[in-house]
Amino acid sequence: MPEIEFITSSVADPASAVKVELVEEGELRSPLASLGGSSLEDFSAAGLGFNAKAATTLLIPLAGSTPVIVVGMAAGTEDADELRKVGAAVARSAKGFEDASVVIPSYLENLGPMSLRYLTEGIVLASYGFDKYRTDPEALAAASKLGRVTYVVTAPEAIGAAEEIARGVAVAGATCLARDLANEPASAMTPTVFAARANELVAAHPELSIEVWDEGRIEEERLGGLIGVARGSTEPPRVVKLTYTPKSPAEKVVALVGKGITFDSGGLSLKPPDGMTTMKTDMSGAAAVLASMLALPDLEVPVKVVGFMMLAENMPGGSATKPGDVLVTRSGKTIEVLNTDAEGRLVLADGLALATEESPDYVVDIATLTGACVVALGREIAGVFTNSQELVTDLGFAGDVAGEQLWQLPLPDRYRKHIRSEVADIKNMGEAGQAGAIAGAMLLAQFVGNVPWAHLDIAGPSRSASADGYLPVGGTGFGARLLCYFLEEFGD
Repeated sequence: MPEIEFITSSVADPASAVKVELVEEGELRSPLASLGGSSLEDFSAAGLGFNAKAATTLLIPLAGSTPVIVVGMAAGTEDADELRKVGAAVARSAKGFEDASVVIPSYLENLGPMSLRYLTEGIVLASYGFDKYRTDPEALAAASKLGRVTYVVTAPEAIGAAEEIARGVAVAGATCLARDLANEPASAMTPTVFAARANELVAAHPELSIEVWDEGRIEEERLGGLIGVARGSTEPPRVVKLTYTPKSPAEKVVALVGKGITFDSGGLSLKPPDGMTTMKTDMSGAAAVLASMLALPDLEVPVKVVGFMMLAENMPGGSATKPGDVLVTRSGKTIEVLNTDAEGRLVLADGLALATEESPDYVVDIATLTGACVVALGREIAGVFTNSQELVTDLGFAGDVAGEQLWQLPLPDRYRKHIRSEVADIKNMGEAGQAGAIAGAMLLAQFVGNVPWAHLDIAGPSRSASADGYLPVGGTGFGARLLCYFLEEFGD
C-alpha cells in the first residue's frame, strides 16, 4: 500500500512541492488563490486544451513559485465514485512530487468529511503500483513519489475529517492488499504462503483471531470438494478461518467465503495456454475476504464476521480428480465432476457448509467463478445471485458507494434441472452453452439452506488489462471495498 500522510489545514503547506486546485467545469473565469487571484482564462487554459471536464488535468508552471496542477470536476460532483476518480486524477498528475497541497472547493467542504474520504481513497488507489519484481530504473522511476497530501479547507476543526480520512485510508489499503496478493506469481503465492501471510497480518489486530487448517485437518473436517480440487497438485490445500470480534457485543453475525485457487490450470480439463496466463488471480475472492477483514478494526465494524478462505491449486497431476469422479462434500451432498475446470464451486461448497455452521445472519461468498458472467456483464460489473432480496439490496448499495457495481442475475428454481446428475446429487456443470453463471450459482445455493445468502461472481472486474482512473493493470482488488462498506453499514 502506498504510504501517504494526509492532513487538513487552513493554509497550503509552504513546503509543498505542488499545489492542486479542484475546478468545476465551466469555472475557467473564477479567480484561484493558487494563481494569485488570476483565473484559468487569464492563463489561456482553454487554448491549452483544458476545459475542466471531470478528471482532466493541467500543470501550470509559475516562475519563482510553486507549480499548480488544476484538476477538473463535473459541476456539482457529489457521487462517491466520481470524487474517487477526481482523487485519482490528483494522484496521477502529482505522482512526480513528494507532497501536494489540495485546495478543497467550498461546496465540497459543505458536503462534509465524506467528500475528503472519497478523495483520499482515489489518491491512495491511483498511487498503487506492484513493482516488487521490477529492476529497470526507468520503470521504477515512474512509480508515484507522493508521500504527503495537505487538504486546504476553510476550517479544519469544523469539518472534522480526520476520522473519515483514516477510514478512507483503511478501505483503500484493503483494496491495495488484495491487489498485492493477486498480483504475486502463483509460485510465490501458494496456499501455504497465503496462509502464512494471513498469519503475519492478523498478528497486529487483537480483534482478529485466525485458524489455519492443514491437509490433515481438512481431511478430518471432511472437505471433499477442496480435497478433490487439490488432489492433482504437489502444493497442499489450506483453509484460513478468520474471526473478527468487535469490542462491543455483536447483535449480528456475517460469514464470508472466498474462493482461493492460487493457480488454475483447469486440472485434467486443461485450459488452453492463453486461458492460463491470468490464472494467478483466481484467488481474488479469498484476497478480498482477507483484506476487507483486516480493515474491520479500523472501521469499527459492530458485527461479528467470520471469514473462510478456501485455498488450493488446480493442477493436472497423476492423482488429479478425473471427469466422472464423484466427490463427497462436508454437508454430505455428492457432486459429480464432469469438468475439472469448474473447480471454484467445489471448494466453495465446503466453504459455504462451514459458514452456515457459524449460525450467521447472512452469508456472502465472493469468487472469480465463471467466464459466462464475463460474457454477460463484461469486465467492469460483477454478477450477484441471492436467496434474499434484502441482502442483495444492501450489497448493491455498498457496491454503488464503493465504486464496485453489482448486477443481479436470476436464480430460477426451474433451472435446478441444469445441474441434475445421473449418478450423484448434483453435477458441477450445467447445460452446454446455457446459463453458465446461473448453473454455478445454482450449485452453491444447495449448500446454504435457508440462511440469507449472496454469491458475488467477480470473474470480470477482478482484473484490468489497462490502467484507467484508480484501476491499475493486473489485479484490481475488486470486492474488498464493497465488503468494507457493506459491513460498515451495520454501524449506521
